[in-house]
Amino acid sequence: MAEKKVQAVGLDLSAKRALVEPGVDIPSIRQQCELIGLNRASWYAKDRPARESEENLALMRRIDELYTAHPFYGSRQMTAVLRREGWAVNRKRMCRLMRLLGLQSLAPRPKTSRAHPAHPVYPYLLRDTVVERPNQVWATDITYIRIERGFAYLVAVMDWHSRKVLAWRLSNTLDVQFCLEALQEALSRFGPPEIFNTDQGCQFTSRDFTGMLQAHGIRISMDGKGRAFDNIFVERLWRSVKYEEVYLKHYETLRESREGLAAYFRFYNTERPHQALGHRTPAEVYEAAGALTPAAA
Repeated sequence: MAEKKVQAVGLDLSAKRALVEPGVDIPSIRQQCELIGLNRASWYAKDRPARESEENLALMRRIDELYTAHPFYGSRQMTAVLRREGWAVNRKRMCRLMRLLGLQSLAPRPKTSRAHPAHPVYPYLLRDTVVERPNQVWATDITYIRIERGFAYLVAVMDWHSRKVLAWRLSNTLDVQFCLEALQEALSRFGPPEIFNTDQGCQFTSRDFTGMLQAHGIRISMDGKGRAFDNIFVERLWRSVKYEEVYLKHYETLRESREGLAAYFRFYNTERPHQALGHRTPAEVYEAAGALTPAAA
């Protein structure tokens, strides 16, 4: 127990949560939380969706639907469209909810994405690059997933050549930890890619995230400002996830959403043919090039 207390010194909330071991009678979850200085409610909260008022949740769901169909909508256009539908919304409220959803218009404009001011930003490396093999380029992004009484955030790591989803995680916060977990799983199962592309969000510009990439000798690429389609394949993945899974299922809980998404990504990778891949599945294209490792089988 003393060792666990030492481990907890200086850790943030998500890291402290990871130290708690459910299913252990001695010490109990209550005792473990007390030992590392974690409020017990904070540990249980990791399995609850993020919350907003019922009115805001309904509005966020409609914003998500409109954005998925029309990703060029910015806050002004979104406000105008929703007012025409009868929503009592102003642009200030719209900006707050779109930030909460992690949404921004894909239409080119100045300052479309801001990294944390203390984090370095890397150049976009993929302009005019021909991606012709698996593990040449990976990409990642975060999207909003609606749940009956709240919402969550989904991150996925994708191989650009095959469109295969290599790893994913769901979280009720935008903490960098769930992005790191998805990246670590992809690296451990499939080995490092040559280039890893992200947007300039603070999760991906963080020292923890870029440091993990650098430790594996991976070149870092980040979407340029005002570049609408630098990460287009992940944007297309989100449309498929929303229209083919999320909007059809109406998840009640975070656990149900994890189970539903796990089943969908298995289907997406191994059963769903893609026209751009010659009507093959992402797994078929990835494995045909000999990219499958024993750990990934």
